[in-house]
Amino acid sequence: MADIILFIVFPYVAVVLAVIGGIYRYFADRFSFSSLSSQLLEHRALFWGTVPWHYGIVPILLAHLLALIVPGWWGSLLGDPTRLTILELVGMALGFLAVAGIIVLLVRRLINYRVQAVTSAMDFILLALLLLQVLQGVNLAFTYRWGSLWYLHTAVPWLRSLAHLAPDATPVVHLPAAVRAHMIIGFVIIILFPFTRLVHIFTFPIRYLSRPWQVVIWNRRVQR
Repeated sequence: MADIILFIVFPYVAVVLAVIGGIYRYFADRFSFSSLSSQLLEHRALFWGTVPWHYGIVPILLAHLLALIVPGWWGSLLGDPTRLTILELVGMALGFLAVAGIIVLLVRRLINYRVQAVTSAMDFILLALLLLQVLQGVNLAFTYRWGSLWYLHTAVPWLRSLAHLAPDATPVVHLPAAVRAHMIIGFVIIILFPFTRLVHIFTFPIRYLSRPWQVVIWNRRVQR
């Protein structure tokens, strides 16, 4: 019963809440439907946090997504031991990069009083969960080697069964507890999407393509 709740019921609940909550927030409080950047308050640590974080986490997420969308192609890519080793090493390096970035972003919000003033409790919860998730991912990469390969034969069938509305938790229920926790935390983060600044990744500034140029004029006195 616990496996059914965690790996069949909970993923659907997480996605439904994220979609409904995101739509409601967009129409009820559209102004907050952005990253609410604190760059004007402090930008040096922000740069050293966001750049490693995005350059680390985005390729990792894309690799997870590619394996899910085109498992046959991903399997043939990993079929060569040399390619598998290279991808594993690159993935570990990207994981460390993401860890470094998210730590900087979390510490920045803890020690800078100006940034702290515009940081909500949900922001801290989200950053803590993201840090836990990437740390766990790096730990799994070292503890259970060739994760990109066994991910293809465990998590991918499970996720595809959920997408096809024919849920089957059999491929994942017997995985180590740390691996299963990594999967569950991923869906916890999905639930938090509509309640945090993370929702901005679903905004596409298409209207900017047709928007007139914005002219910025500095209103300040000229020093004589």
